[in-house]
Amino acid sequence: MEFHISGVLGFLIFIADIWAILNIVQSRETSTTKLLWIVLILFLPFIGLVIWWFTGPRERS
Repeated sequence: MEFHISGVLGFLIFIADIWAILNIVQSRETSTTKLLWIVLILFLPFIGLVIWWFTGPRERS
């Protein structure tokens, strides 16, 4: 049972990472900034996602 819960949580983090990467690619930031954010999320999936959520590039109104 423990493995199943971890698997679901891992899958949810994976989906959130994909969503974050798509948002980063669509942002107006420079290519270098986009690359750095994507690398952070790929190497640190959960922590990178949390950092991006609070400090990442946002769309300007």
